[in-house]
Amino acid sequence: MSNVIKLKRGLDIQLKGRAEKILDQMDRPDTFAIKPTDFHGLTPKLAAKEGDKVKAGSPLFFDKYQPEVKYVSPVSGEVVAVNRGERRKILEVVVKADGENQSEEFRKANPADLSRDEVREELLRSGLWPAFKMRPYGVVARPDENPRDIFISCFDSAPLAPDYDYILSGEESAWQTGLDALSKLTDGKIYLGLPAEGANKVFANSKGVEINRFQGPHPAGNVGIQLHTVAPLAKNEVVWTIQPQDVVAIGKLFEKGIYDPSRIIAFAGSEVKEPRYYRTWVGANLAGLFKGRLTNDHVRFISGNVLTGNRIESDGFLGFYDSMVSVIPEGDYYEAFGWALPGFNKFSPSHTFFSWLGSKKKKYRLDTNMHGEERAFVVSGEYEKVLPMDILPVYLLKAILANDIDKMEKLGIYDVVEEDMALCEYVCTSKIQVQSILRKGIDSMIKELG
Repeated sequence: MSNVIKLKRGLDIQLKGRAEKILDQMDRPDTFAIKPTDFHGLTPKLAAKEGDKVKAGSPLFFDKYQPEVKYVSPVSGEVVAVNRGERRKILEVVVKADGENQSEEFRKANPADLSRDEVREELLRSGLWPAFKMRPYGVVARPDENPRDIFISCFDSAPLAPDYDYILSGEESAWQTGLDALSKLTDGKIYLGLPAEGANKVFANSKGVEINRFQGPHPAGNVGIQLHTVAPLAKNEVVWTIQPQDVVAIGKLFEKGIYDPSRIIAFAGSEVKEPRYYRTWVGANLAGLFKGRLTNDHVRFISGNVLTGNRIESDGFLGFYDSMVSVIPEGDYYEAFGWALPGFNKFSPSHTFFSWLGSKKKKYRLDTNMHGEERAFVVSGEYEKVLPMDILPVYLLKAILANDIDKMEKLGIYDVVEEDMALCEYVCTSKIQVQSILRKGIDSMIKELG
């Protein structure tokens, strides 16, 4: 029987607009884009230029320092744009689909019959390698490393998060084939994190894994929290993580010999008329998804969840790692003396507003307003209430601001990435940009220690 681990610290933010378990097909967009900015630490080098014809699985760019790690087109068509930012930084490589669904051919095989090197080679060739992230640092895994273990969180506890059990219904075969491939990449264990309650019809029957169940508020579903709780990293150890839909994509690679970029996403948020699930593709242009499906136009579009997702425009593209799209009200207004009002319809993690007297299950329509500006960074004890880790988050952030590498190491920077401390940013009374500071610290550690 699987172990149930109870986490007490955290915070569930109850938002309106959770996706109903209804699956629709999103109209196929004309354009798709893969964004180097989705991959922390990547220095991209183009493998395709404007005007080139590509198939699904054809390389668009690769890592300058790890040329074997390729980032591929999700569809067949023509490269129509390479959008750049400051200092000619590559922001997007845009492909116009031709509707022919041509795909590069890869090796069909049973992973159990392949060696570690053969499995690794197929994942690198197909462009599925970037699905692996390494801890520490939360960057794309290095192909030449042998991870201690591989962790997969099979549920998401973030606000309005998708239900992976529903998303992967009917994919049992590809899921197990993907797990068999993963088992070739580590001499250690494959850990699955499941919720304490739920049918788990896809995940509960997985073979060759260790299952742990987690009970508690967000961030219980974060793979970093599960890793820290079950088998914490020691110095010089490396663990890989991967998302459930990417495991299925790996399974389909070996079962069918093709790169399958399809993805089911939750389209959620208080400003969505009919929140539900949609079948789409990695990197899809989302303009068609938004058209006619919103209650108003003054909204924030987010690829991902409201805590860690990336802001996109109304014609933006789905992020590589994202399994949901959120739409919430824009908060560009000023509220005079808002702190002095009773706030019956305002969610607060503390007792600032009288809403705490109401039902814990009440759902709120929250916007992006910060309700104040950055203030003095003081120790308030709020971070520790929402971070179920044995670290000192405020002192870690101050060590990062001081660029003190030794203290960062001692205070636990190897244990965290942005999503693990996203709630700290949400509850911060000083309005500190916790996630961006943490990423700067991680980048400093990579530069210093490699």
